[in-house]
Amino acid sequence: KNKIKRLIYSSSASVYGDAIKVPMTEDHPFNNKNFYGATKISSEAMCRAFHDRYGLNYVGLRYMNVYGPRQDQKAAYNGVIPTLLDKIDNNQPLIIDGDGSQSYDFIDVEDAARCNVLALKSQHVDKFYNVGTGKKTSIKNLCKLIVNLKKKKTKISFKPYKLDDARRQIKNRVSSTKLSSKDLKFKYKYSLKNGLKKLILWRKKSIE
Repeated sequence: KNKIKRLIYSSSASVYGDAIKVPMTEDHPFNNKNFYGATKISSEAMCRAFHDRYGLNYVGLRYMNVYGPRQDQKAAYNGVIPTLLDKIDNNQPLIIDGDGSQSYDFIDVEDAARCNVLALKSQHVDKFYNVGTGKKTSIKNLCKLIVNLKKKKTKISFKPYKLDDARRQIKNRVSSTKLSSKDLKFKYKYSLKNGLKKLILWRKKSIE
């Protein structure tokens, strides 16, 4: 009715749940077990249904763990990176749930935004793409990297997950970037180290 030329739907890697195989391609089974992922799966299905019924011109982007400047650093469900940086800045120890081996694909927000633009300009329709780096980083190594970048001697310790903590179900979530590279010509620019440096600098400037 509103003559929308093209829709980019913001989905999530949550649709995959815990990886059955790594890296996860776009045809990886939906292994999600939480409500957030369920809403993303149902919304993807609605996009496809609108395309079939009304010819909606859309593509969906399944973001991995996005981080970077302007992320709400105080949100109730903020990401792991702002949480770690807050604890270091407040001289608190870093307490990792589980053994720290759980691994994710972290992508800088600037790269994620650029992928959105590429998706808007693309001619592909009715397809979903991973938005990530394809690089696997464990939470343990993430903590060590952030501590080194902050030049602190923050203590890192571990504690078991609570039984009702849904995060304990996710041990690996790393994307395959082949399809987004092929169709959208997307390639990430920022390594995790450089992206974190940018974020730390932004946080410092936003406080001053």
